[in-house]
Amino acid sequence: MRADEFRCGTATIVGRPNVGKSTLLNRLVGQKVSITASKPQTTRHRIGGVLSRDDAQIVFVDTPGIHRDRRSAMSRYLNRTARGAVDGVDVVIFMVEALRWTDEDEDVRRELRESRKPVLLVPNKIDRMVGREELLPWLDRFRGEDRFEEIIPVSARRQQNLEALVGEVRARLPVAPAMLPSDALTDRSERFLAGELVREKLTRKLDQELPYRLAVEIEEFRREKRILRIGAVVWVERASQKGIVIGKGGRVLKAAGAEARANMEALFGSRVHLDIWVKARAGWPNDEKVLRSLGYDG
Repeated sequence: MRADEFRCGTATIVGRPNVGKSTLLNRLVGQKVSITASKPQTTRHRIGGVLSRDDAQIVFVDTPGIHRDRRSAMSRYLNRTARGAVDGVDVVIFMVEALRWTDEDEDVRRELRESRKPVLLVPNKIDRMVGREELLPWLDRFRGEDRFEEIIPVSARRQQNLEALVGEVRARLPVAPAMLPSDALTDRSERFLAGELVREKLTRKLDQELPYRLAVEIEEFRREKRILRIGAVVWVERASQKGIVIGKGGRVLKAAGAEARANMEALFGSRVHLDIWVKARAGWPNDEKVLRSLGYDG
C-alpha cells in the first residue's frame, strides 16, 4: 500500500437512543468496546472504536442518543456529548431504524443541517423486515435530501451490508497516516472499559428507572503478576436503592459481577479479581460537580 493511498480519519455515529449505534460500533471493530442494553441512556460517553486495515484506519465514534429530555444535568450532559462528537470528524453516520421515523430522528436531522460534514444515512435493523419490497418506497422519501450523500441500509446485529458502509466511509477520509497502533481497539482506557462493563451488566438486570440512576466508579485498577485487581463502586441516589442493586442474598450483584468479570478477562487477556461495593450519593444525576467527579465531563 502506497503512502499516498492510505486513508485515516474519524466517523461519528449519531442518532436517537436505541437504534443500534453501540452494536454497530462493536461489529465494525470486531470486539466489544461499547456496552449495549435495550434501555435508553446506556451509552453515556463518547467512545472510539478502531478499525485498522491495509488501506485505512477508521476511528468510529459511538455517542449517546440525542433525546428531548433536558431536565437533569445528566440529560444535558448526554446531549452535549452527542452534539459535540460531530465537531472535528470527517464523516457522520446518521443511524435510524428502517421503516420508522420519529420526532427524535427529525431533531437529529435538524441538528445535522448545521454541520458541513458529509452525512451517510444508515437505516438499521433490516433483518427484522418480513419483505424488502416495503423498504425501497420508504427510502425514496430521503433520496435527494441534500444532507445525505449516500443511504446504506444495514443490519448491525446480523452484520449485513457493513462492508458497503466501511467503503463509503473510507472514500470520504483524507489521505493520512494511521493515528493509532494497528492493534488498538479503542481510544478508551482499560479502567474506563471495566467500569462500563459493570454498568452494562447491572443495567440489563435492573428494571424500570433504576439503571438511569446509577453510576460506576473504578477506585482500584492494579495489575499483579498473574491477576488484575479491580475495585468498583456503584453509586445510587438513595439508600433504599442499594438493596435493589444488591438483590436478595446478593444475587443480582453477584450475577452482574460474574458476567462483568468474564467479559473483562476476555477483553484484557488476564485473570481478574473484581470487588463491587454499592453506595448512595443523593442527587448525583442532577449535580454538575458530582458528574464531573464521576467522569461525566464531556
